[in-house]
Amino acid sequence: MVAEDFHERVGLCGAGKLLLTLNQHLSNGTADLNCGHSHLLGSNDSASRMQCVYVWMCLCLCGMGLCDVLQEKQVDFGLRVFSELSRSSPNQNLAFSPYGISSVMGMAQLGASGSTLKALTSSMGFSLQERGVPRQQRLLQRDLSREEAVQLISGVMVERKLTLEKSFRRGLGKAYQSTPHQVDFSRPDKALHVINDWVSDYTEGSIPNFLSSDALTEETRLVLLNAIHFRGLWKVPFDPKLTQERLFRCANGSTVSVPMMMITQRFNYGDFVTEDGVDYDVIEVPYEGDDLSMLLVSPFERDMPLSTVTYGLDVKTLQEWREGLRSVNRQLALPRFSIDSEMDLKSALTRLGLDDIFSQKKADFSRITIEEPLCVSKVLQRVKIEVDEEGTKGAAATAAVIFSRMAVEEITLDRPFLFLIQHKPTGAVLFMGEVNQPQQH
Repeated sequence: MVAEDFHERVGLCGAGKLLLTLNQHLSNGTADLNCGHSHLLGSNDSASRMQCVYVWMCLCLCGMGLCDVLQEKQVDFGLRVFSELSRSSPNQNLAFSPYGISSVMGMAQLGASGSTLKALTSSMGFSLQERGVPRQQRLLQRDLSREEAVQLISGVMVERKLTLEKSFRRGLGKAYQSTPHQVDFSRPDKALHVINDWVSDYTEGSIPNFLSSDALTEETRLVLLNAIHFRGLWKVPFDPKLTQERLFRCANGSTVSVPMMMITQRFNYGDFVTEDGVDYDVIEVPYEGDDLSMLLVSPFERDMPLSTVTYGLDVKTLQEWREGLRSVNRQLALPRFSIDSEMDLKSALTRLGLDDIFSQKKADFSRITIEEPLCVSKVLQRVKIEVDEEGTKGAAATAAVIFSRMAVEEITLDRPFLFLIQHKPTGAVLFMGEVNQPQQH
């Protein structure tokens, strides 16, 4: 094995991004997160003014500069999908992986042709069928995988009797270093077991039963997969002895008692203004090694919806945040929380112009196989996020199921807020989320 091949097999690429967006509704009395908007409060703000927390968790990871354009396009695509999910379920917790959806849709793009390829390229902003782009994707994956805190893989499960086009196989290898695994979809229960075991293995057991019993049928031909596992330890952990119950005011105006973690140190911090004149601030909490960090974002005005900050969020905005941060001494109060989201992304993708891929009449995946016409039946994702005094645990699984067509100043996050976890050298995004009502898990 030559050195280049070895390096490309160890990791993921040059400007990668993973963006998990978390969204899960939690009714009263449940143990997960659910609130409304976000705020970073000054020292003169009392705990009684705490509001619920809308948390956006973006875990940005990417490699060193080789894939900047591809990375930015993937992050923007993930942000748009997140935006659609957030709009369809307002005031709910949301956990999502933009990198996961970009990877799975990228694999689908490799097998698309005609109007289906045009729709995917237009919506995603890039084409893995263009010369040189598959290599950029491979390098992006490689660089991400080199991060000790990140485990990342893409896979394809294919019906054992289906003959794949050579160009599709080559594309999977070039872009994702993935070789299709043959399964027997004529026995859906057995195939389900194989896929769920694969996801469980690559998420360190965090997502043991990804697909439900009705996800596959005898008409299933392929399942495109992406799995992510993240375990980041804070550079300076929160002292559990300082954690105390405090009120958190949710988007709907209700309040809940949450375990609020406390720490005082120097943080990178900045205050910004949206195009509509909404003031908000951003604080960065670093993980061990300094390459990864969480960005916490909240409007100044406690009654200002978090959507006023997250609307129109793109890569350029993330870059502006990084450039505008400065080192200041602050006391940070951050809720301990966990989110577990399951979602069907079909509606969100359809609203982004990808309805063709789900159409039995219009879908064209003839670059996958010419034996029978195919279409996507569903695109599923599950994301788990836990934030505590030690750090952050995150896991995400994404699947596209393809069928035969014939079948000091205190900064207190005590209200909805946006948070991102980012790889600072490259700016890629792994996880993203909104927290509306953090409650002890």
